[in-house]
Amino acid sequence: MAADSTPPADDTRVRARAAALVRRPKLWLVPTVLCGLLAFLLSLLYMGGIVNPNGELHHLPIGIVNADQGRPLPGQTTNLGTQVTRSITADTSGKADWQPLTRAQAQDRLASGKIYGALVVPADFTTTAAALTTANATTQPTLTVLTNPGMGSLGSSLASRITQQAAQQASLAIGMQLMDSPATAGADATTRLVLADPVAVATRVGHPIGDHSGLGLSAFYYTLLLVLAGFLGGNVISNGVDTALGYADNEIGPWHARRPTVPISRTQTLLLKMVMTAGITVLTTTLVMIATLGILGMDASHLPLLWIYSYCASLAVGLGVQAINAAFGGIGQLVSMFVFIVLGLPSSGSTVPLEAVPGFYRFLSLFEPMRQLSVGVRAILFFDARADAGLTRSWIMIAVGAALALLFGLAMTRYYDRKGLDRLTPQPSRLIA
Repeated sequence: MAADSTPPADDTRVRARAAALVRRPKLWLVPTVLCGLLAFLLSLLYMGGIVNPNGELHHLPIGIVNADQGRPLPGQTTNLGTQVTRSITADTSGKADWQPLTRAQAQDRLASGKIYGALVVPADFTTTAAALTTANATTQPTLTVLTNPGMGSLGSSLASRITQQAAQQASLAIGMQLMDSPATAGADATTRLVLADPVAVATRVGHPIGDHSGLGLSAFYYTLLLVLAGFLGGNVISNGVDTALGYADNEIGPWHARRPTVPISRTQTLLLKMVMTAGITVLTTTLVMIATLGILGMDASHLPLLWIYSYCASLAVGLGVQAINAAFGGIGQLVSMFVFIVLGLPSSGSTVPLEAVPGFYRFLSLFEPMRQLSVGVRAILFFDARADAGLTRSWIMIAVGAALALLFGLAMTRYYDRKGLDRLTPQPSRLIA
């Protein structure tokens, strides 16, 4: 690498000045349009996914368990547990997708990440409620809200709020029945106050995760690291290879160098970049795990599986970046940024549940890479690497993504090669008119 040399004394070239160029409209046109479009789209896409989760919320999967074994109250045909579950599941607001389950089924779905929480009616619910109208009352009937922090702090919080509201409404309905009971006709004011809202609500974790799990967000941020490692690494490798082969300049500060151009086809260049991506991803994956697990102490299990999954996930992103760059050339980095990051973040379902985002993002989640990868990472970190927690689908989508990257990239470069569209060495040109 050598510093720029001083032009000979007889060099008659006229060096452009910024003051003259800045007044040329054509110089401003493309950067202005692209920067404005990027700012607008980034704002629209990012904020559009999180600005109104309550308004967009619909069909959030929540379990409801009726274990009540008590006999119906006088004048009733069903016990209170059955009445509560029927009333809640008949809700027409559409905010929650209430799923009647047994306690074992609820625990299994919490442990596989299929529900965001659950509401449990205990076996003695009716018996305890009926005792409030007698002198034998010792405790209030209790409904238990189970949370699932592995589904993300916001998703678990939304489910908890919905179940608590349902429990509160059930308590008021039960209170009306108890107040109408002949046994409470002579009750004092304190007793009637208790009977008006008789049910206590207890909240506890249905499927616990570790303390070093970012309140359920470590899966998302770990996925983001894998995507960024693949995206940034792919671009660094692409630029590095182009520089080494003489198709791009190498500038560091005031120093500039250009290597002799190596005659190589577009297809062979892409193959070289993909092979290098596969090799370097071994290092980046290992360093990501060393930093997050070894230094920062992130909670994780199934470490060999996590490494293999992380490598394949990051490699699939890197291969996609190389294919897009090869197909789109100079704007390839922008295209891959939108594919892997801009559209991926709001449609990942990791920070805001997909049930609480607009339909456009739910559509994107069907194929956006970050969504597919985050589900697999979450399954490994929080749900014991269960296949039905989304890990199987993630493996399939990684394989599909890698195959598509190879097919698309090679198809485009072979087409360019057959058409004789070689990569030419840049030549000096006149100043912008």
